[in-house]
Amino acid sequence: MKKRKKARLKKVCWLLIGLTAASVSFVLLLLHKPAHYDSPDLAHDNQVSPYLTHELLPELYNNAQLGEPFELVVTEEGMNDVIARSRWPKQSDGINFSVSKVLFETDNIVLMGTAAAGGVEFAVTVIAQAGIDRKGLLNLQVTRVKIGALNLTTLCKMIAKRIYAGRLDTADTGKNDIRLQIAASILNDEPFVPVFKIEDKKVQAEKIKITNGKLTILLTPTPD
Repeated sequence: MKKRKKARLKKVCWLLIGLTAASVSFVLLLLHKPAHYDSPDLAHDNQVSPYLTHELLPELYNNAQLGEPFELVVTEEGMNDVIARSRWPKQSDGINFSVSKVLFETDNIVLMGTAAAGGVEFAVTVIAQAGIDRKGLLNLQVTRVKIGALNLTTLCKMIAKRIYAGRLDTADTGKNDIRLQIAASILNDEPFVPVFKIEDKKVQAEKIKITNGKLTILLTPTPD
């Protein structure tokens, strides 16, 4: 009897040790921060990004007026300047999001940042792809969401869909609103016709190419 009790006690001890190790490992993975992540500097001058006002928008507007196909190149450095000059931190459902950083890698858009909840800060990495199919429809697809070193893509998509559905019920926007189309593409895998209005002109994205450090979009004029 004593031997059986000792054996059972040993099993319970090993079980507790195993559960503790698993819990510690889970927490460590959750709190892990990627080695190549460095928090971007936050702009403090409250000015709109010069890259946006002096380079990107003028290039987009001037080329759209010509009525000919053109390539719009968005640089990683410029995009991060635009992001850094947005209002940070941002809050959603009790979670504080710090300034984010975007990376353009071959075929991937990587968004990295931190989120704080309950006094604990987590590193969040979102990997997305953008492509135009044979029908000319644009699809934005989130392929991976990591919190720390844990892949929580399915769970995060479920939560995001619930939040999106709740806000959609109260939003005063039409179904052709570009923001809703982008959200539907990311969350529900619903591609859309990528036509954008630039002042009095309309252009359509025909091709998207993502390489290290830059994103290139081929745009063609479309009739009104």
